[in-house]
Amino acid sequence: MEAILAGQEAIPLHGARFDLAVGGRYKGRLAGRARGVDYVRVRADGRMELDLHLIIETDDGHRIALSGDGQAAPRPGEPVLDIFANVRLSTASKEYAWVNERQIWGVGTASLATGKVLAEGFMQ
Repeated sequence: MEAILAGQEAIPLHGARFDLAVGGRYKGRLAGRARGVDYVRVRADGRMELDLHLIIETDDGHRIALSGDGQAAPRPGEPVLDIFANVRLSTASKEYAWVNERQIWGVGTASLATGKVLAEGFMQ
């Protein structure tokens, strides 16, 4: 994947798929740690289709499933991807039942140099 993103190898005409382990800290109304996988499909034109599946464990011990899809676009000449995602949350926790009714739109960036993702979510 790094060679393709760095322009050292061409993207196959049929595209490519990568299964990326993701995880990290969430801050804000939902605070906790997330872990899961992003099934990334790189199209022949370089755009990436995201297919996210994560579990958020809140700081107070509740679990929330996160699923989402979206796109990531490489910035020309920079080791950065711009991310746009549509996210759904679900849980059986009574304390967090409000997430089951929300639609979330996410925007952010991913640094290919550091591997860090910075994202913000906006609820309807």
